[in-house]
Order: sequence, then structure tokens, then C-alpha cells
Amino acid sequence: MYVIAVDFEINREFVSQFRDRIQKQAEDSLTNEPDCRQFDVCFDLEDKTKCFLYEKYTNQAAFETHCGTDYFKSFAAAVEPWVAAKNLKVWICD
Repeated sequence: MYVIAVDFEINREFVSQFRDRIQKQAEDSLTNEPDCRQFDVCFDLEDKTKCFLYEKYTNQAAFETHCGTDYFKSFAAAVEPWVAAKNLKVWICD
């Protein structure tokens, strides 16, 4: 499996909009991509500006396909001004 872990820090005034948009992104990915095996969206209990994504794809090609979808591109463009910081890490698991 090809695992993506993303930490976001969201500008406080956009937390609600980001939450709605990221939930839709997860739903679109799981519904439309058979090789997207998991897409968890987590928010910090104490600091709602912190969001963590845990995504599992069959392989790297599946993730690259994900990044090329119209809904991913739309999501990335929409949330860019809302995000104060982003850190993406790739993991491989059997």
C-alpha cells in the first residue's frame, strides 16, 4: 500500500469551510477511485485549526491518478488560501 499522511494548519477564520471541503474531498475520492482504499479526516480535539489526513492507495500510480482528478485540483485551489501550513509524508506498507 501507498500511504499519504498530511498535516494541515488552517487559518482560524476558514476552519468551517475547510472542514466541509475536506470531507467532500474524502467522499469523492472513496466513491470515485477504486484504488483509494482509505481516506480518514481527523481534527485535533484541542485545536480545530489542526487537521490530519490518512490516505491509503493501492500504489503510487493510484495516488498520481488521484492528484490528477478534477475534484482534487478544485479542492487544492479552493483551500490554498485557507491553509497556513501543510506537511505531506509518504509511507509504504505491505
